[in-house]
Amino acid sequence: MEHMYRLLIFAGLLETFRICGGTRDSVKRPNILLLFADDFGWGDMGANWNETKETPNLDRLAHNGVRFTDFHTGASVCTPSRAALLTGRLGVRTGVKRNFGVDSLDGLPLNETTIAEMLKSVNYSTGMIGKWHLGIYGHHHPIFRGFDFYYGLPYSNDMGCVDNPEYDYPMCKPCPTDHNGRRAWSDGVELPSGPCDIHFNDSVPLYNQTQIIEQPVDLSTLTDRYVKKAVQFIEKQGDKPFFLYVAFAHTHVPLSHDNKYTNASTRQTVFADTLLEMDAAVGSIVQGVKDNGFENNTLIWFTGDNGPWEAKCQYAGLVGPYIGLWEKNTTGGGTAKQTTWEGGHREPAFAYWPGKIAPQVSDALVGALDILPTIASITGTPVPQNRMFDGMDISHILFDGSDSGHHILFHPNSASGPVGGLDTIRFGDYKVMYQTGGSLACDGRAPVAIRHDPPLLFNLREDPAESTPLDTSVEPHLSIMEEVLHQLSEMHQSIKNDNTSVVPYNQSVKARPCCNIHHVVCRCKN
Repeated sequence: MEHMYRLLIFAGLLETFRICGGTRDSVKRPNILLLFADDFGWGDMGANWNETKETPNLDRLAHNGVRFTDFHTGASVCTPSRAALLTGRLGVRTGVKRNFGVDSLDGLPLNETTIAEMLKSVNYSTGMIGKWHLGIYGHHHPIFRGFDFYYGLPYSNDMGCVDNPEYDYPMCKPCPTDHNGRRAWSDGVELPSGPCDIHFNDSVPLYNQTQIIEQPVDLSTLTDRYVKKAVQFIEKQGDKPFFLYVAFAHTHVPLSHDNKYTNASTRQTVFADTLLEMDAAVGSIVQGVKDNGFENNTLIWFTGDNGPWEAKCQYAGLVGPYIGLWEKNTTGGGTAKQTTWEGGHREPAFAYWPGKIAPQVSDALVGALDILPTIASITGTPVPQNRMFDGMDISHILFDGSDSGHHILFHPNSASGPVGGLDTIRFGDYKVMYQTGGSLACDGRAPVAIRHDPPLLFNLREDPAESTPLDTSVEPHLSIMEEVLHQLSEMHQSIKNDNTSVVPYNQSVKARPCCNIHHVVCRCKN
């Protein structure tokens, strides 16, 4: 747990910021562009997986920066993953252990500090474009969480109806267009459910700052609008450093893209066409950085929130070699999103900064939790006080080519076992699983939760498919298990001693975003 305590010391001592192994006192702090994909598999970036041909822009950036091969999300489902990304802390500390819904009164606790809030303290201009999913009611809105500018969706693009639902499995019905009576829920009556996995009486809203400007959102033009807003934000920046966080709707269902991408991908599938559109969006935003003369002073970091949603079948992405074969062979459950199998947790990731980060491939064990402390280090920004962090400063990997990452890394439960519980632990090349349970598989097989005593132990370097558990009663596996137990005990003590937050997950219909209470699905366009 040394890195947690190192960060507390770092907060009080850091006076200058580090760039490529050196320190400079009177140089403009670097800009930060954080790009975040949704339901994005390790194999969905061509730089990782040769079968994927639709990511030329991502691949070029990855090849010219540091590409991480063993990079992990902070949780394998939307909300907890995003909370971990923006705070550097796991859900057992922030209290954010599961998703917020359209009725959520709560959000990321206000005493938790986001990257945006941290950078605002040193005079950064901050903007967010895209999916928030950390609470929208009251002061949980991103405008009150450190962002000067916000344009995007408050939660996932399937959490309500849209006029053109495009591609999902099962397919969803479009929003009603002609009902102008009272809101259904205001009468205490629910509308009939459609055939979707998640179906609400409201349509998906699009926000500009705190105002809903379109409901339901037009998903087919959303990515293009995100690009325009991102470039406009970049163009407005002058000498003041900026932090821009872009959280794409792609590749979360329902998949939707501009018509010009239909059958434009090599595979000519809906998913591949959607992926191609997202890659083009990344290219356009990065071009905006270049065109405005910011490239040489901008750190660009790309990753995703969790692996593919396997239950969506042909509309889900690729996990590469990380197929969770033990689960497949034992229960038949899914092994990507919502699970702690590698397909759910291991994400494509790279950091790009020309002239500062040399092209390299890093096999270090790192993850999204490390982004906040690393940004704090390279910008010379004090980290939040009186709390512990699960991430570490990995600037030595970015700038010095070191392969020294985490000695141990905890993966919280999402779909099986106590929610947020730390029942999966990485220890070097080894992975210990006290709890397994896949998500819903494409063929409809339901997940089966299994508690393991002794736990399953895999060597991921030798067995990336997680097919064959090792014998934990013999050396060196016995010693590995003893050390993991010791580290787990230290982690629980760390949490006990920490300044942790609690989220009650309260709900009320008054929290539902609605720009037109006179229409059954709040229809409006401003």
